[in-house]
Amino acid sequence: MQFKEVYMAAKLKITLIKSPIKHPQHVKDTILGLGLRRMHQTIIRSDTPEIRGMVKKVIQMLSVEEISE
Repeated sequence: MQFKEVYMAAKLKITLIKSPIKHPQHVKDTILGLGLRRMHQTIIRSDTPEIRGMVKKVIQMLSVEEISE
């Protein structure tokens, strides 16, 4: 059995930079699922495939930075 080495940052710093108003409901749900409620709010989340997928879905509305611990 082979293991794939994955080099991912420990955390992601995610900031909402565009308003979800006038966007489809699934976009609003994804932003709420990330934990973002207000414009320019910044959150720090673990770097997991689930979070990466959510970020990829609404990347045009976010600012994302990788931070290591």
